[in-house]
Amino acid sequence: MQTIVLWDIDNTLLYTGGAGGIGMNRAFRDLYGVDDGFGRVEFSGRSDAAIFADAARAHGVAEDQLLVERARFLDAYIPHLHTAMSEATSGRLMPGVVELLRALDARDDVVQGLGTGNFRRAGELKLQHYEIAGYFPGCVGGFGEDSEHRHELIGAGIDRLRNGDSGARVVIIGDTPHDVSAAKANDAFALAVATGRDSVEELLACGADAALADLSDVEHAVAIICGSG
Repeated sequence: MQTIVLWDIDNTLLYTGGAGGIGMNRAFRDLYGVDDGFGRVEFSGRSDAAIFADAARAHGVAEDQLLVERARFLDAYIPHLHTAMSEATSGRLMPGVVELLRALDARDDVVQGLGTGNFRRAGELKLQHYEIAGYFPGCVGGFGEDSEHRHELIGAGIDRLRNGDSGARVVIIGDTPHDVSAAKANDAFALAVATGRDSVEELLACGADAALADLSDVEHAVAIICGSG
C-alpha cells in the first residue's frame, strides 16, 4: 500500500530564525506604510493567506480587494524573505529531518509532498535555502493560496498527491494542533512533532495519533509513518 506523506514546513522541517515574520512585516511596510502590520496576528499553524487577510483587514483593506492585495503582497514578500533568511543566524533544519527525508525517499511505497500554510513560492524558497528542495520535486502539495483554512489546504494537497490512489495511507506531519485537526478532518494519520511551541503531551491531548519530541530516531519515525510501528 502506498503511503502519502504531507510535511508542514515551519518548525517541522526547519526553523527560519523568524525570517518569515520579518519578511512579511517588511513587505507590509513597503505596501501600506505600517511598521508592525502583523503585531496582533497569530502565525503558528495558520496559512499565509489567513495571516495576510487578518493584517490587511485590520489596516483597512476592503474585503473585495483582498485577493488583489494578496498577490501584490506576495510579490513584495518573496525578496524580503530571501534577504531575511540570509540575515538569520539561528535558522536551522530540525533534528533528524534530512535523514528521515532520505529514508522515505528511498522507499518505492512512499510519496512525499507538502502540507503547509506557506504561500507556495515562500515554501519553495525556504526548502531551497536549507537545501532540501530536492526531496520535493515540483514542490507538490497544499499551500497557503489554496485556502485560509488549514484543513482545506491539506485536503487540496492530498488530492494532488493521491494520483487516483484512493486506498493510499495518508500521513500528515506537523508541529501544531492545527496540523493535527487538519489531518483528522481529512481522515489522515496525524504524526505530531514537539519541535514548535506545543509539547508531546499537548499534541497527544489534541488528538495526534502519534507524537515525538523530534524526528532524530529515524527508524522509529519510518515505522510510524509506514504503519509498521
